Parts: sequence; C-alpha cells; structure tokens
Amino acid sequence: MKVLNALPIAVAVFMTACTTDPNSPGLEYMPDMYRSPAVEAYVDYGQEAYLVGEDVARAQRNTPSSRKPVPGTIPFRGEDQIAFSLPYPYAQTPEDYERAGVELKSPLVTNQANIEAGEKVYTAMCTQCHGVEGKGDGALSVNGHIAGIPSYVDKLKDLPEGKMYHTLTWGKGLMGSHASQLSQRQRWEVIEYIKVLQQGGEMPEFDENGVLVPADAGGGAKDEPSKPAAPAAPVGMEGMAANTDF
Repeated sequence: MKVLNALPIAVAVFMTACTTDPNSPGLEYMPDMYRSPAVEAYVDYGQEAYLVGEDVARAQRNTPSSRKPVPGTIPFRGEDQIAFSLPYPYAQTPEDYERAGVELKSPLVTNQANIEAGEKVYTAMCTQCHGVEGKGDGALSVNGHIAGIPSYVDKLKDLPEGKMYHTLTWGKGLMGSHASQLSQRQRWEVIEYIKVLQQGGEMPEFDENGVLVPADAGGGAKDEPSKPAAPAAPVGMEGMAANTDF
C-alpha cells in the first residue's frame, strides 16, 4: 500500500524533471554543490537558471562581460615604465620623420646598463645588415642581397636619435618596421648602442656605478659624487623581452 502511495509522487518528480531542451539537466537541486561550472574568459555567467529561468540565464551567458578599451587607452606598467607605454605620436610621413628628428628624445639615461642592453639587441637584430661595427657590411650586404647599406661612422654619423626611433617604428626605404620585434624600451636601448658606433665603436668610460664619465673630465677636476645607474629593465622586458604594440 505504501508503494502505491509513493508511486504518484515519484511520477510527479520524474515528469517535473523533464524538459524539451536537450542540453538542460532538468530540475537541479543545489547544483553548485555537485556541478562545477566551466568558467570561460570574458563570459558573464550571471545567475543560475533555477533562480531566473533558462531564457534569462542563457541570455546572460551569451553576453560578454569584458569590453575593448576605449581609444587612447594605454597599459599601466608602473611609473618608471610610462615612457614605454605611450602611443607613438608621429605618423608614417616624411614630414613627421623630420619632426621626430628634431623633437623626439630618448627617455633613457646614457649609462653602462642601457648601452650594454642595446649592444645585445643590436647583435641579435641588426648585424645581419649593418655589420658588427655598423659599417653596412653585414652578411646580407656582403652576399649581395642588399646593396648600399649606409655606415654609422660615415653617412649616418650625425643621424639624430629621433629619426632612428622613427625608422625602427615605421621602417624607411628597404628597412622594414621593427615595432613587432622590439619593444619601445628595446628600440631606445639599441639606439644607445648605435650612438656609440657613430663615435667609432669604442665603449665610453664608466665609473663603478655604471655612470658615464665625461670625456673631458680631467684628473685634477674636483670629484663629484656619482649617481647610481638606472635600474635594470623589469622582468619580461630585459634583453629580448616580449614585444608590445606601438
């Protein structure tokens, strides 16, 4: 008799759990206790279906929770990295190439750490065309693939750092853009080393803190306290670090 009394209840529960949606698990009791939701990036999972209904829950799950940044948004990497996060303000035009040569200055201090970092970038990315000493005699030039690469100790000896950065960013002539290969900091680092090549390639003198010693500093001059070298690039930006958009 008890079985017969329980049978209608069991049938009612079974029918209530049925649904026409093949992907629906039916009526769930406290699903968070036994079913871990598969969380996807940029998806707003909203409320549970047993609270708001399948239609509302499905609409919430189909609505991205993240939006693209507004135009002009820049990443924040810390106060010391703001100079390497700003959008490049010069267009890919001859006029802006000349403007960059006059207005654009390096945010880096000329010291041992930055020059040596630039030397590593130059060795990896530039010697194939420009040569080890910057004389335009790299492997691609010697093998006849690219002719007429100018020398940093001759034709490009007085090339301003702003024009160098503009060329690395946009490319110029046969040289393509290196913005996808070099981060903003790396571009300025390699320019620090190129400026050494423009002076003949001999490394300048540094003090014990890696600070540049002026070439005209005489032995009898009064000693000035040395400033410490600029901190090394943050993890992920040193040497051949991950690139960022320009």
